[in-house]
Parts: sequence; C-alpha cells; structure tokens
Amino acid sequence: MTTLYRLTADLVVVVHFAFVAFVVFGLLLTLVGGMRRWAWVRGAYFRAIHLSAIAFVVAESLCGVTCPLTVWEQHLRDLAGQTSYRGDFLATWVHDLMFFDAEPWVFTLCYCSFGAVVALSWLLVPPKFRRSKHEADVSPR
Repeated sequence: MTTLYRLTADLVVVVHFAFVAFVVFGLLLTLVGGMRRWAWVRGAYFRAIHLSAIAFVVAESLCGVTCPLTVWEQHLRDLAGQTSYRGDFLATWVHDLMFFDAEPWVFTLCYCSFGAVVALSWLLVPPKFRRSKHEADVSPR
C-alpha cells in the first residue's frame, strides 16, 4: 500500500506542476498570441479559466491557506512513510522546480503581482465573447 501512496503523491506533484505551467505559460501564450494575432488566445473560456486559476492562487495566498495539492501530497508522503518530498526522478525534479525556500510574504507578493499581470492581459489582449445566434440575428447591421 505504501507504493500506491508514493505513486499517488508523485502523480499529485505532476498535476500540481501542470497547473502551475498552465498559469505561467497561459499568460506567456496570451501575450505572444496577442502580438501575433492568434485568435485562440482571445477565447473567453480559456481566458476565464486562466484568470480563475491565478485568482484561486492569489486568494489562497492572501488568506494564508496552503495549496490543497501541497497538503494532499504531504499527507500521501506521510502515509507512504516518506520523510521528505522526495519521490521518483520525475516527481523530484518537478517538485524541486516548483518549490524553493522564501518567506511567505515573498510568495504572496509574487502571486499577487502575477495575478495583476494576468488581469492586465485582459486589457492588453481582450477576450472575444461570442454573441448568441439570436443576438446576432436581431442586432442592427
């Protein structure tokens, strides 16, 4: 059973990394895509999910809440009898890439600043909201 806990903890790390990558690279792709006129970066669903993701992180940070994925991973590592964050090669690499030592206020400042840039991207590269078919039929041309 400890192997299952360890493997699940490793999977949580990979999912956590994917979330972080979505937030970071989502902003980069939005800004680059805005300059290169990529239509998909203006998609309302993509942009709303992206903004919601960083808003969740900012809210956690401002409320002093530890990320649920971090808590879940630590609990699974405890159940697996592991004393540190170390897992398999990939999980260790991903974990070391995401986490580093700093005061909590440094992370809060980084998250809030990044969230502000994501919010600003809505002005720089505004999303396009599709009008409903009915709305398009009744609008003046």
